[in-house]
Amino acid sequence: MTKSRLARISLILAAIGLNAAPAILGASAQAAEKAAPAPEAPKDVVRPEMYKLIDPAQMNELKAAKNFAEMKSRIDQAAALPNITPYEAYILDQMRVQLGSASGDNAILLPALNAMIESGRMQPKDKLNFIKVSGDVYISAQDFDKAITWYKRYLAEGGDPSQVRGSLIRAYFFKNDFATAKAEVKADIDAAEAAGKSPAADSLTLLGNIAIKTKDNALYLQTVELLVKYYPSDAYWFDLLNRTRGKDNYSNRFDLDIARLKALTAPSKMEPEDWTELADLAALGGFFTEAKAAMDKGYPDALPGGKDGALLKALRDKANKGAADDAKNIDAGIAPAQKSKDGVGLVNLGYIFVTLGQADKGIDLMKQGIAKGVAKNPEDAKLRLGYALAQAGKRDEALTVLKTITGNDTRADIARYWTLLINKPAAQ
Repeated sequence: MTKSRLARISLILAAIGLNAAPAILGASAQAAEKAAPAPEAPKDVVRPEMYKLIDPAQMNELKAAKNFAEMKSRIDQAAALPNITPYEAYILDQMRVQLGSASGDNAILLPALNAMIESGRMQPKDKLNFIKVSGDVYISAQDFDKAITWYKRYLAEGGDPSQVRGSLIRAYFFKNDFATAKAEVKADIDAAEAAGKSPAADSLTLLGNIAIKTKDNALYLQTVELLVKYYPSDAYWFDLLNRTRGKDNYSNRFDLDIARLKALTAPSKMEPEDWTELADLAALGGFFTEAKAAMDKGYPDALPGGKDGALLKALRDKANKGAADDAKNIDAGIAPAQKSKDGVGLVNLGYIFVTLGQADKGIDLMKQGIAKGVAKNPEDAKLRLGYALAQAGKRDEALTVLKTITGNDTRADIARYWTLLINKPAAQ
């Protein structure tokens, strides 16, 4: 049994008074030693000779000293006395629960727990706690069928679902009943979202593990997207964007869009090769200022040597030269782009202005290009306008544009991811 579960059981024992003997135990024994024998013993009394064996003060000292063998010996001697009454049996089971929980011996703990639960002597709340503890012990012992049985009983007898729901679903998962685990955890996630709440992080990670176990790549990607939505982190974003490129319907014309979003959302996960890819793609698209910034981040110091170093130097030189030219001459490109019949030149030129820190001017040019008309993949231009608006801090307008990009393809994925980024939880 894990230390955390032992601690939890010990807390429950303390809460219902099982880390010390019930008051009646000591009081009855003391009274029996002082008073003359009664004609008929009271119902709930521990005889003196048993009390001497399981004196709570002595048993607690043994437990503190981890002298579990002596504890067991005393309990066994007490249990061997003749004519054990139901109450004495109940007290002995209390002692066994303490011994089993302290020593981690489920062979002692579980039968004693069960006997106490079925004794009819426990208060309903205490009984429910012990039923839950039984499930916890069985799940720690990897007996998942019995854990499920006890958790279901806990619920059937009026227990709080929130106390066992996660453990019950994990029991299904660990017994490889992935279909049931998936159905149950998805129900919890859907219910949380319907109520306007964030699904529990544990529920989402469990769904991701189910996807891995069942090799359901679509489910895994959906789960990571939910993690990005409710618990964004560099790691989740990096995983989501990398796996998006592996989807069957992925189009590589969006490689630059993915690389841009990855650099923005997961900078701590970016390796030099990731920055190199962004720089290369940006330079190929004519976005040299963006390419230069990527090379500067990927290689803030010296470039590596050898053949790879030579290639990187060529890319850096190209990016630096193009960025310098843009800074000097970009305005000269506006008039020719405005005269063109196709608006794609204005869209691309506008985004270059965005990378130069002139967002308002760039966004205006992008809008002009879209209004003029883009012959090839016009929705791609709207996507880039949407995230240019987001980068410029124009949140509401960005969301309005991104909302128009729908479907079941890469462009719709990226629009949805930008929407998630714009709407990220305030605490993040």
